[in-house]
Amino acid sequence: MVVLDIGLPKLNGIEAARQLRLVSPDSKLMFLTGNNDPEVAREAFGTGATSYVSKLDAALELLSAVDAVLLGKQFVSTTLAGRGLTGDP
Repeated sequence: MVVLDIGLPKLNGIEAARQLRLVSPDSKLMFLTGNNDPEVAREAFGTGATSYVSKLDAALELLSAVDAVLLGKQFVSTTLAGRGLTGDP
């Protein structure tokens, strides 16, 4: 499992995820980020990531998100829930 942030220096997390998919297509990808833009989250899910956790919600949701990813399920942080994202309840 690989945990990425959108705002990585030199290479943003979405591009890093795309490159990871090329060299390790079976990796489980999870985003843990302060970026709460639903469009950015959609793009992150488009890389094949199965989890998008807002740092605002991480204290309460990070372990649940990790469990979901390891079980092959999708997880969307409460901050972004209900915005039509993959993994919305």
